[in-house]
Amino acid sequence: MYLEADFFDALADDTRRRMLALITREGELCVCELHYALDVLQPKVSRHLAILRDAGVLSMRRDGTWIFYRINSALPAWALTILDTMNPVWQSMPNCQQDHQRLMVMINRPVRCCG
Repeated sequence: MYLEADFFDALADDTRRRMLALITREGELCVCELHYALDVLQPKVSRHLAILRDAGVLSMRRDGTWIFYRINSALPAWALTILDTMNPVWQSMPNCQQDHQRLMVMINRPVRCCG
């Protein structure tokens, strides 16, 4: 059973909203890309990713030693609508734009920096 409160609690944190802005823009990101783009400590990124995953907002896929996160396609339609509606708002926020700019200049990103 999906709990609406878990969804909204997951979106209540600025760092998690910034992560969602990047993930919705890029489609899928690994921990190290988020760590680099948000300029926050890797354990903090992992903790916030776990909250989003536990709330059902994100799903993950493993590729060898790498773990990639994306929006959970099994989210209820209302939740996907909220994320779609919020995405342009997030993309227009200065801190989200800075996060995206940092991600775009990340060295070794095309070869996936993890591993």
